[in-house]
Amino acid sequence: MSVTRRFVLPVLALLAAIGAGPARAQGTAPGDFPNRPITMIVVFAPGGATDVLARIVADHMARTLNQRVLVENLSGAGGTIGGARGAQAAPDGYTLTVGSLGSHSAAPSIYRNIAYDPRQLAPVGLIAGTPLYFVVRNALPVRTLAEFAAHVRANPGRVSNAHAGVGSTNHLACALFGHVTKLEMNAIPYRGEGPAVNDIVAGQVDSACVLAPAALPQIQAGTMRGLLLASPSRSAGAPEVPTSAEAGAPEFLFQGWNAIFAPRGTPAPVVEKLAAALAAALDDPAVRRRIEELGSIPAATNQRGPAALQALVEREVPRWAEVVKAAGIEPQ
Repeated sequence: MSVTRRFVLPVLALLAAIGAGPARAQGTAPGDFPNRPITMIVVFAPGGATDVLARIVADHMARTLNQRVLVENLSGAGGTIGGARGAQAAPDGYTLTVGSLGSHSAAPSIYRNIAYDPRQLAPVGLIAGTPLYFVVRNALPVRTLAEFAAHVRANPGRVSNAHAGVGSTNHLACALFGHVTKLEMNAIPYRGEGPAVNDIVAGQVDSACVLAPAALPQIQAGTMRGLLLASPSRSAGAPEVPTSAEAGAPEFLFQGWNAIFAPRGTPAPVVEKLAAALAAALDDPAVRRRIEELGSIPAATNQRGPAALQALVEREVPRWAEVVKAAGIEPQ
């Protein structure tokens, strides 16, 4: 073999191997997953409960998977714009959606032309259950639910009530609140819970139904007032806020939830790897502590995983269809 041939052939082989490397790295074989960053779509604007919880678990999952997990907020239409984007993504595990009770159980009853069926997605796992507060702006001259009810009735059509968009968890909670208390307020939809909370704090709207991760920091800071917690027991984070029963509305019990979904058709080994990473996050004492400090309840072991989340969605979709009908919410 000539000197030239002896050196050229190994070099060509090396170049071929280098060139083949990226091609293999971009593959979607389950055994290679993940070999590039994962996008986690949050279906509401920054600052709300869904966003906060998503970022907590995304950070830990990134370490477990040894790959970046990039959070992308895509809000609008009660979370269904982001929900549709996530559902229509390539089923390879690289695009996930963090949805809520509203966007992934009630939405089919509220939106006529929703682009996805929550029951047909690839469930990854439940993150947490989330209690809900009914709050008012600080300057509103009320301290109790009874005083608020009197104020609403004395000012028909003038008391505003913010929520995170038609079909959102907050919207459903407010609809249930109005149905239970027989109070009629001027509903103001936002593109997420964060912007709604900002306007409560700024005194631009009178009241809102706000999930604990977004409500507790403001209640603790004294920037808005909690009139009740829609739960059977008080929260250690805001022990001064009465329960629904204590406030005089025992039927107003409400708990939202947030969970991770992948597109339909995502390979089972990929879903299982993602579910294991989420479980590892929820098993971490520091992660659990952060979730609990926000007033949320980390998913218990028997509530985790794809099968448990699928069962939850199968129960919730028909349940909220009944609530939506009873509350008189017109499909959009």
